[in-house]
Amino acid sequence: MTSPSLLPEGLRDRLPPEAEALGRVRGAVLTTTELNGYARVEPPLAEFETTLLGRLKSSRGTDLLRVIDPISQRTLALRPDITAQVGRIAATRLAHRPRPLRLCYAGQVLKVRGTQLRPEREMCQAGAEIVGTDAVPAVIEAIRVALDALAAAGATGLSVDLTLPDLVPLLAAGPMPVADVDAVIQELDGKDAGALAALGASAYLPLIEAAGPVEAAIARLSAIDSGGVLASRLDGARAIAQAIGTRATVTLDPTERHGFEYQSWIGFSVFVDGVRGEVGRGGSYSIVHSDGHEEPAVGFSLYLDPIVEAGVAPLGRDRVFLPLGTEPRVAPMIHAQGHATVAALSDVDDATALGCTHVWAGGALQPIA
Repeated sequence: MTSPSLLPEGLRDRLPPEAEALGRVRGAVLTTTELNGYARVEPPLAEFETTLLGRLKSSRGTDLLRVIDPISQRTLALRPDITAQVGRIAATRLAHRPRPLRLCYAGQVLKVRGTQLRPEREMCQAGAEIVGTDAVPAVIEAIRVALDALAAAGATGLSVDLTLPDLVPLLAAGPMPVADVDAVIQELDGKDAGALAALGASAYLPLIEAAGPVEAAIARLSAIDSGGVLASRLDGARAIAQAIGTRATVTLDPTERHGFEYQSWIGFSVFVDGVRGEVGRGGSYSIVHSDGHEEPAVGFSLYLDPIVEAGVAPLGRDRVFLPLGTEPRVAPMIHAQGHATVAALSDVDDATALGCTHVWAGGALQPIA
C-alpha cells in the first residue's frame, strides 16, 4: 500500500524557508525583466499536445507528460518548457503587436524524467523572449538581462558558454561535406574522435579541440573556415563576448548540442558559483505561425530551484512578533518599513519559536537576542 505522504519520483514539497526563498528569487527575476521593458504573460500549465509542439521549429515531444482531457477527449500535455507557449501567444493573440515584442514569464514546468545531475522533474522556470528578431543586439540584450536577473537573485561568479547549434550543417553543406550529418553531430556531442574518424569525418576533429575561452575558440574555428561560411557567426560570437566584457567569463563550445535542439545560429548556457551544471539556457530560434511562415526570436530561461538550493537567494524580511493587545495600527506601520509581522494568538505564543527576529515592545522594534 502506498504511503499517503509519498510523492511521485522527482516531485517534492517546498517547505519554509525554501519556498519563501524561491518566491524571492522568482520576484527578483521578474522585476529585472519587467524593468527592462518585458511584459509578463502567464500561460496555462497544460495545453493540447499538438498546440504545444507546433510553435517552435525543430521542437520535439520526447519530454511531454500526456493525459487525456475528459472534456474534449483530446491529448493534453503538461508543459516541460514555457518558451513554446510564449511563442504560441506571440504568434496568435499578440500577433498584432509591434515587433520587437518583449515578453517575460515565470512558472512551474514538469518533465517526464529528470537527469542524473538534476533528478527533479518539476522545476520553476523564469525567462524572457524577444520576438521579431534574432540579430546580435537582441542576443546581447537577452544575455545582459539574464545576467542582471541572476545578480538580482543573489548569484555570483557568472559565466556564459556560447555554442553554434547549426555549425555542422553549415560546414557539411559547404567546405566539409559528409555522408551522414546527424551521425557526425551525435559523435561530436560525445566528443568521440575515434567515431568521427570511422565516419570519414576527421575534418571535424578540430571542432572538439576548439572548445575553450571564446577568443581562442573563435581563432581555431576561423582557421578551418576555408569557405567563410562561419564568418558572420564568429563575428556575432565575438561581438557578444565583447559586450559581456568582465561581467562574466565567456567560453565557446562549438559542438555542444544537448538542450539546443530548437536553437538556430546561437545558443548559450549560464553558470554561477556554487551550483552544479547550468542554471539557464537560451539563444535564437524560430516561431512557426499558422500560415507556415517563421518569425525569428531570441530569449533565455533560468531554472531557479538550483539557485535556492545553493543558498544565494536574496535575504527574507525580518519577522516582528506582536504581543497580545498590540494596537491594530502597529502592523501596517511595520509593514511599510518592509518587515513582516507575526501576531500572537494566545498568551503562550513564543516569539523565538515562531521564527521572529524582533518583538514590538515599548512602542519600538526590539531585536531578539
